[in-house]
Amino acid sequence: MKDIKKELKDFQEFKSNYVFKQKEIEEINGKQYCEGEPLLDEEGKEIGDCEKWINVGYKYSGPYAKVLSNLFPYEFEFRGKILKSIEAFFQGIKFKSIDMQNLVFNYSGLDANHIKVCNNYNWKETGVLYFQGKEVNRYSKEYNDLVDELYISAIQNPLYRNVLKNTNRDIIHSMGGITKEETTFTRYEFELELNCLKDFLKNRK
Repeated sequence: MKDIKKELKDFQEFKSNYVFKQKEIEEINGKQYCEGEPLLDEEGKEIGDCEKWINVGYKYSGPYAKVLSNLFPYEFEFRGKILKSIEAFFQGIKFKSIDMQNLVFNYSGLDANHIKVCNNYNWKETGVLYFQGKEVNRYSKEYNDLVDELYISAIQNPLYRNVLKNTNRDIIHSMGGITKEETTFTRYEFELELNCLKDFLKNRK
């Protein structure tokens, strides 16, 4: 835990000075492009890998696209809880009940994403999320710090750490939600976090 706190502090210091410019997705003749590269192939399937970027998506083409997804089953410990995926956190915090949240933390992949239909609490009405019974405002610095700690905890899994260190292109996430009101992690927040984390790990001795 001590090592995680030190790495978290180092990461947040690195992030405070990190310059990030989100790549634009533009539509040309009814098709979406990023830096001149199409996001869909000729068959209409999502492209997850090209020379200029990696477009993260669990079902997208390309190995990096899949294993960089929050849905990928990386197991790690976060604040005393074992999570089976990063997505399990983002779905679990939508549950008020500690017992229900702990159940969600055991899911990975698309199962974690789909489990939200089992919830009877709509966080979007209040902007309030929960971690182990404690309220966390979606729009607060406390929430941002919690997410940073989540990812630093996740990279204690050596597989997740290595794929980020091995990633040599910018990371995008074209499917991500745009506003904080609609999602617990926007496209911008995801791209900033992963690109910053990738460069942070590459700069560590």
